[in-house]
Amino acid sequence: MPTPSVLIAGASVAGPALAYWLERYGWRTTVVERAPALRTGGQNVDVNGAGLQVIRRMGLEDQVRAAHTGESGLEFVGARGQVLARFPVGDPSGMSLTSEVEILRGDLAELLVSNTSASTDYRFGDRITSLQPEGDAALVTFEQGSAERFDLVVAADGIGSDTRRLVFGDEPVVTSLGLEATWATIARTDSDTDWWRWFNTPGGTISLRPDRYGTMRVLITRTLSRGEKRDPASGRTPEEQRALLRQTFSGGGWETDRVLRALEDVEDLYFEEVGQVHAPRWSKGHVVLVGDAAHCPSPMTGMGTTLAVVGAYVLAGEIAKHTALCDGLAAYERIMRPWVNQTQKLPPGVPRIANPTSRAGVALLQAAVRVAGTRVVRGIATRMSRGGPPAQTFALPDYAHLE
Repeated sequence: MPTPSVLIAGASVAGPALAYWLERYGWRTTVVERAPALRTGGQNVDVNGAGLQVIRRMGLEDQVRAAHTGESGLEFVGARGQVLARFPVGDPSGMSLTSEVEILRGDLAELLVSNTSASTDYRFGDRITSLQPEGDAALVTFEQGSAERFDLVVAADGIGSDTRRLVFGDEPVVTSLGLEATWATIARTDSDTDWWRWFNTPGGTISLRPDRYGTMRVLITRTLSRGEKRDPASGRTPEEQRALLRQTFSGGGWETDRVLRALEDVEDLYFEEVGQVHAPRWSKGHVVLVGDAAHCPSPMTGMGTTLAVVGAYVLAGEIAKHTALCDGLAAYERIMRPWVNQTQKLPPGVPRIANPTSRAGVALLQAAVRVAGTRVVRGIATRMSRGGPPAQTFALPDYAHLE
């Protein structure tokens, strides 16, 4: 029988991870990425629980751990830089947002691509422009080059997936969480540490995280007003974004003004509205969704990368396990969806409760953070968290016998 072929849109995390597994099951793999080269920027991502198990089964755990950012844990700081509460990595209370394995998104993508480039055809600077069913395959046209047939097409191109839109239209819903996030890399100064420092100010949050390159990763979240137009970042230029951040955060205390000045010269300024993807179905014919394109949980959960890695593993395994492609796609969704639904359920008030818009709200939150950091409260939280976070609750299938 001819070797089955798959076209994967997106060369971030889910796409190369899926290429890795499908190639092991005998598929011919092609990845198309609209960026002219691999995008190695980005912020810290967590690889937890089942995600780390998949990395281990890929034989990449040592390489992933070697690329650890070195982050010591999470500190909440006040306007004068005073530490309000500190939660080190591995804190048994479960209140630290720093994972055992912290790696930059770009480092993980580069690692996955380098381990698949010998067997996968990577096409940068191109994108899918149309998809049409053709018998038991899909006919794909590209912005560059001629049309080709593939047995399977996978949308792994993120929360705003263009490939998903071509096939599913407006059926999947991107739900706003009322926040807009801005990411960038800035120079490290003597005041910076190896802790993730989190500062609340009216209008949002500013945080600084260390990396392994001697720079700092900035994350700024801006709380959208109740009546603000949805997805306002889509038509804004980087200069307009900088002006908006100055207007919102100037004079806010701590390192705010230093960060705003540094943003004037950065080349990797990136911003978008924070949301979740809710898709009634993840496959249609010979097209399937994976990672954020299927079920973005939002950065608030810290689970996006773990879901992407595990989803790619399960999708490939179920395809290999079933004779009929449609049965494999259905099994993938049946296995993954309950876990995704669990992960996407945010606690009441999140994320607005962590992003107060008034000085009184910030003061109240900081008081709560101080209490949360006490020994008594952390002890209670330790007992309550023994069931484990969502990453630990997923029973990872074993497909080793299929290779």
